Amino acid sequence: MTFLPYIQGIGLGVGLIMPIGAQNSYVLNQAIKRNYHLIAASICVFFDVVLMSIGVFGGGTVISSNATLYNIITWAGILFLLGYGWMSLKLVLTPAAEQSADNSGMKSLKVVVMTTLAVTLLNPHVYLDTVVILGSVGSQFNGHEKTAFTAGIISASFIWLYSLAFAGAKLSHVLKQPKVRRAIDLSVALLMWGVAWSLFSQWSSST
Repeated sequence: MTFLPYIQGIGLGVGLIMPIGAQNSYVLNQAIKRNYHLIAASICVFFDVVLMSIGVFGGGTVISSNATLYNIITWAGILFLLGYGWMSLKLVLTPAAEQSADNSGMKSLKVVVMTTLAVTLLNPHVYLDTVVILGSVGSQFNGHEKTAFTAGIISASFIWLYSLAFAGAKLSHVLKQPKVRRAIDLSVALLMWGVAWSLFSQWSSST
């Protein structure tokens, strides 16, 4: 029965994708500005589809079995998350007037596309989630069940990222308020550092 693996894929996909990370926070910020937010979401979904498929159909085993590659990805992820968290914290500490001035300018399509690619492809945590973790779980399925599981996690990515883009744009008048933006940026900083710590804890326990 392929329906159950599909539901399991959606559940696991939502659990990994919903926590605010580099991708989610960037899509949300673009949605608040209504600045090519659907294009940013589409790029994220596309690469989720590619990386999730690679992970479920064998790519996760390659990374997990190569200690050097795993260490490189893990430490690159830790450094990336620490840096992204610091950039978010700097926004919290920036005076409201300066932040408003910085956020007033709309980014060009090229800048949005390149930045979306950066927060996606230069974020090793994306590979750990989509390729290693999902690949490990997906290896438990075979045939049509594996396909159904993959369809489930892809559906979760599609639903969540587009919902985030549409909801952020719809609520932009509320989310643009300085106090709300500071709360979002502070939450992102703490979450990024929390994930970095979890990556370090996993790495230290496996060495």
